[in-house]
Amino acid sequence: MPDVWSSLVGQSALVDLLSRAAGGHQMSHAWLFTGPPGSGRSNAAVAFAAALQCPSGGCGECHECHTVLAGSHADVTVTRTEKLSIGVDEVRELVRHSALAPVGRRWQIMIVEDADRLTEQAANALLKSIEEPTDRTVWLLCAPTVEDVLPTIRSRCRLVVLSTPSPAEVAQYLVDRDGVEPALAAYAARASQGHIGRARGLARDEDARVRRNRIVALPARLTSMGACLRAATEIVDVSKAEADAITTVLDAKEKSDLDEVHGVVDRGRRPRSYAPALRDLEKAQKTRAKRRQLDVIDRALMDLVSVYRDVIAVATGAPGQLVNEELRDDIAELARRSSPEQHLHRIDAIFTAREQLLEFNVPPQLALESMMMGLRV
Repeated sequence: MPDVWSSLVGQSALVDLLSRAAGGHQMSHAWLFTGPPGSGRSNAAVAFAAALQCPSGGCGECHECHTVLAGSHADVTVTRTEKLSIGVDEVRELVRHSALAPVGRRWQIMIVEDADRLTEQAANALLKSIEEPTDRTVWLLCAPTVEDVLPTIRSRCRLVVLSTPSPAEVAQYLVDRDGVEPALAAYAARASQGHIGRARGLARDEDARVRRNRIVALPARLTSMGACLRAATEIVDVSKAEADAITTVLDAKEKSDLDEVHGVVDRGRRPRSYAPALRDLEKAQKTRAKRRQLDVIDRALMDLVSVYRDVIAVATGAPGQLVNEELRDDIAELARRSSPEQHLHRIDAIFTAREQLLEFNVPPQLALESMMMGLRV
């Protein structure tokens, strides 16, 4: 039977640190988990919460471990958001809950998976609770980097930094945990660039592999203005379709639940409270759909970056396997057409588009068309 740490790939030093803390060695009331996407920040926070609640420090077998890992433990609250940000009202409710005595004998644990999405007001509301916690309250915050969290908060947290696991470690995890065939596991590990969740998705879902193959094949085709504009439209269309597939069923269920709560189905009419509730729901669903699409686009942009990094590796004779080994011929041709410096400029163009999308709310079609013109060979 695996213990609570078994889902953390390539993080042996981190596991040792957290295990000792769960046993009472240098325990802190506030922790900040940072690391690149897919490194397992949230998994590490949940595993640590299980270890803190477990009488044996994270055995993986007891009731406490099972309920924490399943998300049903009464004294472990996990906050994640489908929105673009976490607002002050939500944080104030978390702060109020954090001050309650735990139901069990150990800790009241508050996990915030997207601490980088806290608004300034929300962060300030959280700060006081972290500064003056109750004796049995522990805050576990997760963010990509320390710079994504207000200095006043991060200075009061113990920092935990996760590393990106190697392709070999990810591949072995897929073989051992999911029974994936070794060659497919190796491909998924390379293509995911150390992102465990992405690797599992690629290993399990042929459609996901097809979508990624379409994206990484784009750089070799960007030889004209028309090809660039078509590529931008393709990414927008694919990302919207994938986001819609994720959200459509959930949207319909939420609408059905709203109708049931307001008695629309039973009474056949809409009470006065229904219209504002429906507006709020539709607004939240629209925000969620936008975030989903941006997440899909962002993943596509990182796949494009992997191609140009491979091109630079080939052009400079760097040793080692390529991320996109199956595209070696196309990558060699791209390396022949342009210098490494030109490919670095293309990577810059991708990160500029990423910033426009995620920070400045530029419409995806416009940002991607501009980017593609910068990638033209």
